Amino acid sequence: MAKFNENYLNVKESYLFSEIAKRVNAYTAANPDKKVIRLGIGDVTLPLADDVIKSLHSAVDEMGKAETFKGYGPEQGYDFLRRAIQDYYKRNGVTLDLDEIFVSDGAKSDTGNITDLFSVDNVVMVPDPVYPVYVDTNTMNGRKIIYLDANADNNFLPMPDKSVHADIIYICSPNNPTGAVYNKEQLKEWVDYALENDSVILFDSAYESFISEEELPRSIFAVEGAKKCAVEFCSLSKTAGFTGTRCGYTIVPKALVSKARDGREMSLNKMWNRRQTTKFNGVPYIVQKGAEAVFSVEGMKQAKAMINIYRENAKIIADTMKKKNVKFFGGVNSPYIWFECPNNMNSWDFFDLMLNKINVVGTPGAGFGKNGENYFRLTAFNNKENTVEAMRRFEILF
Repeated sequence: MAKFNENYLNVKESYLFSEIAKRVNAYTAANPDKKVIRLGIGDVTLPLADDVIKSLHSAVDEMGKAETFKGYGPEQGYDFLRRAIQDYYKRNGVTLDLDEIFVSDGAKSDTGNITDLFSVDNVVMVPDPVYPVYVDTNTMNGRKIIYLDANADNNFLPMPDKSVHADIIYICSPNNPTGAVYNKEQLKEWVDYALENDSVILFDSAYESFISEEELPRSIFAVEGAKKCAVEFCSLSKTAGFTGTRCGYTIVPKALVSKARDGREMSLNKMWNRRQTTKFNGVPYIVQKGAEAVFSVEGMKQAKAMINIYRENAKIIADTMKKKNVKFFGGVNSPYIWFECPNNMNSWDFFDLMLNKINVVGTPGAGFGKNGENYFRLTAFNNKENTVEAMRRFEILF
């Protein structure tokens, strides 16, 4: 009899957002006359930008002609898109080699798939609260996971504890779910810790485009020494509304190396390249052409206009929190607003209260870890009209 991976018995049976969908679907089925406003899952609502659509259409036309048809493409991504990403990083003060850039179908996939490159006996450190994918993918592999407390006392930006050793460290900044952002000095402490402990930082920068304060780093590679200890994941899901189109990229520096037990040097860049060429057929040409348009001058202008709409929504939510004297985090350099549940309520109880009383959906903090138990997350990804209405309803609760 085939033996199954028993580590899956240690994974929660229901993914956080699946449980949310289950409760919302049950409510809407029983109350079809109620307008439910969703400020929960971080999906976008604005359509793709005009230049992206034009590029997608052009690529579709190319696929219909023998002389321009594309079959299998390079698993690492087409050079035209990798060069566009390379130029984008250069404009933000970071120099990358082209073969350090790998195009993918999104940061979620790669933050999970990167675990293929690490031994099962590595100790993984994640902050709590945390994006569930980091925990679940390592639990599926049977790794030991240790948690770093993120809380109101440290503004949900935990710093390294030199008395604790971890081999793999997940950092998300701007953070999902809390909206907190590390400054350059704080990230330098993490880089120094990783170099001292021969650790690897898995840095999720999926929300870097929401950073509005110039002094805050958009990439961990803005920190000296990071190329020797960090891998960076990013996505066009929030930058350009590609949640349904699926495109992202991962930066694996060639300077990130280690020694095998027999003394041979192992390059994480070469390992990731080997992994991708074995298990991944690449992102469709059509999608990559659309992604290339995002990084053009006009494409970036259109992407920023989209992000500014979401930023305005975040401000609407944050202003409501201030008005009602609710303690919150995020909402400035992030599309997420993380706030304390009233009267120290359990976050799932508060979810049900919001859904049943005012028909607004958010995300219970408990789904992100024990430190999220009495917190709640709202997102800025709905339209302005719905965001304003949701906040009008929210004020009724207090």
